[in-house]
Amino acid sequence: MPLLSLRLGVSAVILNYPFQIMISRTCLILAFLVSVLSVACGRPSQSQSPYLVYVSNEASGDLTVIDPDLPEAVATIPLGKRPRGIHAFGNLLYVALSGSPFAPPGVDESTLPPADKTADGIGVVDLRQSKLVNKIDAGSDPEQFALSRDGKTLYASNEDVSGLSIVDLASGRLVTTLPVGEEPEGVTLSPDGRFVYVTCENDGIISVVDTAAAKVVKTIKVGRRPRSVEFVPDGSRAFVTNENDGTVSVIDAIRQEPLSTILLGEGVKPMGLVINKAGSKLYVSTGRSKKVFVLDTASNAITMSFEVGQRPWGITLSPDEKLLFTANGPSNEVSIVDAASGTIIRKVKVGDRPWGVVTVPRNY
Repeated sequence: MPLLSLRLGVSAVILNYPFQIMISRTCLILAFLVSVLSVACGRPSQSQSPYLVYVSNEASGDLTVIDPDLPEAVATIPLGKRPRGIHAFGNLLYVALSGSPFAPPGVDESTLPPADKTADGIGVVDLRQSKLVNKIDAGSDPEQFALSRDGKTLYASNEDVSGLSIVDLASGRLVTTLPVGEEPEGVTLSPDGRFVYVTCENDGIISVVDTAAAKVVKTIKVGRRPRSVEFVPDGSRAFVTNENDGTVSVIDAIRQEPLSTILLGEGVKPMGLVINKAGSKLYVSTGRSKKVFVLDTASNAITMSFEVGQRPWGITLSPDEKLLFTANGPSNEVSIVDAASGTIIRKVKVGDRPWGVVTVPRNY
């Protein structure tokens, strides 16, 4: 190649180089602006999670909504006094409300102020409107409850009167209140809908209610201060947390009798439960012990445990079961945990004394 041509070619590249940099920078700026405008117009660059997380806050009397994509709280919905148990059906979210005063362990209840019975009930939140639209009578001091599979009937524990209230949701009518053991708390429907298991703290028993007959048909002895119940999907077994024994009772739900007991450890305080869809993994929150334990339901072995925060109680899984959410009462936080590794991804600030936590589809 002639020397003159080579020099001209090199000169052209050198002269064009600043221009090329300018074009590259302009393209980057334009790409950034398109991305920002896309998000602002409601078209995020990555797919949106198909659910939101709802948290009942017992002390602040409200509901926190968490967007897991951010992840942070995006809304607060006023509810009423002491919201605790929480479940969703369709576009409605039901929350147990109570006017009974706070009574921490060791407190002399005779020194407490009188209960505000007008505050008792099941709050009904319309998720499309994001507001409380109704309050249904569910007996005295409701704490936890279960919904029938068709969403027509609600079963609520009435701690201060040792009862289980049955509510027709279509009419909002309290049908009856059945006597169960002392201080009922956890309420769980069997997968086939035939039985309701009610944990009774003072008696250390499960009251088994036949839903068709609307009566207690069996009492199952478990550990001290039973809190929550979860069934495996086929309904053959149930698991019960016993707070004061540091154990989980395994129940033969066909014969309705105890099978075995799983010891979590000295000083562990098992509270809430959630099971995966396959029924192979059971997650146990442990309150003051700060941890979540993971149990293999086939062998009843502890496969892992990890700290999640201050006094976790309410616990749930994301629909894809990749994330675990725990409500940590004293720290006013919800921990978002990688379920596979037990690693905390983030702690999200919510209301005062978070209690229950559920995930609900965005499209309701």
